[in-house]
Amino acid sequence: MNDARPLAVVTGASSGIGAAYARALAARGYDLALVARREDRLKQLAQELESRWHANSTVLVADLANAADLLRVEEFLAGAKSLAMLVNNAGFGTRGRFFESPLAGHDAMHRVHVLATLRLTHAALRNLVAQGRGSVVNVASVAAFVALPGSTSYYSTKAWVTCFTEGLYLELRSACSPVRVQALCPGFTVTEFHDVLGIDRKTVSGGAWWMPAEEVVEASLKGLEKGTLFVVPGWRYKLVVGLLRILPRRVLHFVLLNGPDRLRRERRPNES
Repeated sequence: MNDARPLAVVTGASSGIGAAYARALAARGYDLALVARREDRLKQLAQELESRWHANSTVLVADLANAADLLRVEEFLAGAKSLAMLVNNAGFGTRGRFFESPLAGHDAMHRVHVLATLRLTHAALRNLVAQGRGSVVNVASVAAFVALPGSTSYYSTKAWVTCFTEGLYLELRSACSPVRVQALCPGFTVTEFHDVLGIDRKTVSGGAWWMPAEEVVEASLKGLEKGTLFVVPGWRYKLVVGLLRILPRRVLHFVLLNGPDRLRRERRPNES
């Protein structure tokens, strides 16, 4: 690593929002540590960052649901002298009602969304607060603001991410630390995430609600410069989240339970 350049660590960096963060940060003069399970993807991205922006990259192959892999990334964060930013982006979704779907998927989701975010953020903040600089971005979702049948674990873990980040924000402010934190809450984003779940983009408002990962990341980084705690990219999603925050819970539950049959069918387990 070049000590003259700040270091950003990005989890889930092999594709989608994570890869978009890596490119945007490399263009802004950062070196990168790329964390994900797919070594081939990480190496390709590292080569791209070097050739386009002369950014040095460390490839950390890790499954953050695995305790040993998680510990390695923690230790890297704790010992990185040039650390300036952590992006907790790694995550995935499952489909199907909680009590009808395999427990393993829910367990792994909580390990990645909650435990990994908790431990990596702790390691990063102990480093950053001591230096008196830097930032942490925790990627949540607009799903954090509304529970949908068939996405209980995803909703609850992403809601935890927003609450956790808000708590950190208040603690850092109370400690007069310049370190910034942000909860990024994107809606439908053009990545492999929804492809893995088998969701056809054309079925969601004809594709109008889908945003490029690059736009989501730009909104995040602009918000970070302003010190914005919650960043919701896109005017449609800002409107939706605003409505969800003021709508009485009983009314929201009625709408969700009595909405179109298509919504419920899309959340049934084992549907492709």
